[in-house]
Amino acid sequence: MLQYEGSIWRPPSEARSLILQATVGCSHNACIYCVSYKQKKFRVRGAEGIRHDLQQLSSGQKSRVKRVFLADGNALAMTTDEMADTLDVLSDELPRLQRVGTYAYARDVDSKSISELKQLHKKGLGIVYLGLETGDDDLLSWVRKGVSSRENAEACKKIRKACIPLSLTIILGLGGKEHSERHAKATAAALNEIDPEYVGALTLMTPPGTAIHEMVKRGEFRTMSSLEILRELRTIVADLELTSCIFRTNHASNYLPVRGTLNRDKERVLDTIDKVLEKGDLSSLRSSYLRGL
Repeated sequence: MLQYEGSIWRPPSEARSLILQATVGCSHNACIYCVSYKQKKFRVRGAEGIRHDLQQLSSGQKSRVKRVFLADGNALAMTTDEMADTLDVLSDELPRLQRVGTYAYARDVDSKSISELKQLHKKGLGIVYLGLETGDDDLLSWVRKGVSSRENAEACKKIRKACIPLSLTIILGLGGKEHSERHAKATAAALNEIDPEYVGALTLMTPPGTAIHEMVKRGEFRTMSSLEILRELRTIVADLELTSCIFRTNHASNYLPVRGTLNRDKERVLDTIDKVLEKGDLSSLRSSYLRGL
């Protein structure tokens, strides 16, 4: 049986993947809204760590693995050689492996050339998940993301030029009541520039142990109501001009799960949101209990 160090986090779309810790923790680990890796010191386990983990599985178990997600917060922080060796181990040990996914941080992507990323793609890196969060530079600075909107965009473009599918995360409510409109407009503009294959929206959570939780307690940050969050979501979707992007709000933190391919399904997605906003019927929204609050 696999033994993980601390709590493990993965995207909703990796629910059926074998999760392996190529790294422990997050190389940045400073965002004011994130509690996921606060108790971990970042380190690389790499190919040898993955090889050790796979030795815990039977040949039958390994033969059933089609997808692997490399945890923790941003395994692409490994050097190109470390990541390539890790992908080689996965390819050697998992005969039916089809795709490897990982989280990434823009500055880690920036440290790699397009040719290096293409090499990793050829070795099995099949999708990269990157936290865009917002397109607004002031908000990125405030939440201590450590990168600008331009750095995020350039990293995303590099991933796309390497032909690696890209899934971006945005955080609804990140600007609070005061900056909701600015956050929504800037985020839509950033997504339009990048034009990713996938976008997943989360709703801001303020759990104990985060800096933003203390800000809420002190009255320095005002969180948004469910209907305000939906209005912000509507503004983002209405401004999007994407080629063919699967857009989802299926994360547990969200009030209203929607899914569509944008821009093809834009009007249907907007109609779904509008029906809730027009009625103001909160009973149709996901409860706080189901959102993990």
